[in-house]
Amino acid sequence: MKEKLSKEVKGKLLQNMFVKNYRRMWPYVKPYWFRGLLSLLLAIPIGSMDAVIAMALRPYMDLVMVEKSLQTAWYIPLGIIIFTCIQGLLTYVSNYLNAWSGAKITNRLKFELYKKMLFFETDFFSKKNSGDVIFMFNNNADMACAGLLTNLKNLVQKVFTAISLIVVLFVNSWQLAIVCVAVLFGAMLPMMTLKKKINSIFSKSIVADSALLTAYNESYAGNKTITAYNLEEYQQKKFHDVLHSVFNLKMKLVQRTRWVTPVMHAVLSVGIGLAIWFGSFLILNGTITSGSFVSFLAALIMLYNPMKSMGSTYNSVLMSFLAIERVFEVMDSVPAIKNRPNAVKMPNEHKCIEFKDVSFEYVKDVPVLKHVNLTVNHGEIIALVGNSGGGKTTMVSLLPRFYDVTGGGIYVDGTDIRDFTLASLRQNIAVVFQDNFLFAGTIRENILIGNQSATEEEVSKAVKMACLDDFIASLENGLDTQIGERGILLSGGQKQRIAIARAFLKNAPILILDEATSALDNKSEAVVQRAIENLMQDKTVFVIAHRLSTIRNASKIVVINHGEVVEAGTHEELLKIECGAYKTLYDMQFKGSDA
Repeated sequence: MKEKLSKEVKGKLLQNMFVKNYRRMWPYVKPYWFRGLLSLLLAIPIGSMDAVIAMALRPYMDLVMVEKSLQTAWYIPLGIIIFTCIQGLLTYVSNYLNAWSGAKITNRLKFELYKKMLFFETDFFSKKNSGDVIFMFNNNADMACAGLLTNLKNLVQKVFTAISLIVVLFVNSWQLAIVCVAVLFGAMLPMMTLKKKINSIFSKSIVADSALLTAYNESYAGNKTITAYNLEEYQQKKFHDVLHSVFNLKMKLVQRTRWVTPVMHAVLSVGIGLAIWFGSFLILNGTITSGSFVSFLAALIMLYNPMKSMGSTYNSVLMSFLAIERVFEVMDSVPAIKNRPNAVKMPNEHKCIEFKDVSFEYVKDVPVLKHVNLTVNHGEIIALVGNSGGGKTTMVSLLPRFYDVTGGGIYVDGTDIRDFTLASLRQNIAVVFQDNFLFAGTIRENILIGNQSATEEEVSKAVKMACLDDFIASLENGLDTQIGERGILLSGGQKQRIAIARAFLKNAPILILDEATSALDNKSEAVVQRAIENLMQDKTVFVIAHRLSTIRNASKIVVINHGEVVEAGTHEELLKIECGAYKTLYDMQFKGSDA
């Protein structure tokens, strides 16, 4: 009894889920509902016209073959040709409208998913493979929209083809029709079990297909590493394993779903056999004419094709519904880092930034920062140094809320940064990363990311301060030179200087420099260092550097080792600490050269 009740509850939940998904999809369908609906409505006459040929055989057999009517011999074939041409025209219009509305709905849904993706936190992307992200925000939308409309149109067409042909069956012989329709309904019963069988395999197939996309992306992005380390055979093996996994899952899906079509095939063949046997009996006793039997048999054979393929079409519709569920799982997910209720706009000026008992961990119970306390006044230059992996980059990443603290808080003039809107907080912070990302496009477009309303004069000044002016002058198209995806046509130093120019142009009151000069040669570094010093005026600056020569004039040097602040002070103060962490680093870098 409990098991039966459980199945009933599950059935109701499944039905409610479908209704909910229809309602959720409506805002995306609404602008294009007329064309989409028209494509589905046209499938009705397209499917129904299949019955014309079968119905025409009855008078043709009785009047032409039996009664030898010459007039009937030409107008029935002509009528079939006309109906077939009309059906072809309607099929073209229906397919066009279906493709147009499906593409529009898909694009609308993809745009909403893309907007959603842009606001996910950094941690979300660090835990996902590129293939997972592409599938979540792109491929599922294709399966949900375009696939659903196409499959629904095909399903509607097949259903009305079946209905019209069943009508022909009853018109010709209700006795035969009852037998055959009973067989048809028996053939459709296996389709009811498909949803449960494909659900788990569908989810695993998504993971496998995502791994396939990730493999392509890695091979593209890491092509130099693959070549340098002769990893061709290694990558081939990895890719072969992924393909094997995808193959196995697809075969499991075939095993669980494709048995429906041959089962329906066998059951329908039984129906045809019964129809021929029973029809022969009805002809012999004069219940039906030869024309009626031929028309009935033609309709039954034509009915065989849509019924045989209806299982696979229904299977495709279910796959689209599962894709819709996955799409709205993403749409309903809430980013971990978001605006608090009643968040306020951060002012453009500040007096003090405080790290109060700040702790952070990427993985639960594995601390990266441990109870960090630091006070930074406006206009100060804070240099963060220490052992690799000690938490320097993590500490500055908490300031623009790439991640949120797991303990303590960061305050600007006494206000927790989580009480500021994300847009205003990040507008007040310029960041030059250690590994800067450049977008496909021109040098100008990448620099203007810092301030898209900047004037030509401001852009030129930023270029000059970033030591890019000589490089730009050497290019035929200057600032309008295309740099390729991820700036592949530029050197590492050129990419870094473009990122520095971008930060100059933003002119934010808080500046984060994460190894900002690490990719520059000595000559460029000296010039850029002077430019950075100009930029630092009236700004609060956080500098992460392994080259201690770039931070001697910092207002305060903070040494972070293993997630803890072990020393803090000026360059001179820290050098006076015998066996201190900073003095040890300094001696390692400069003692030999000074001697």
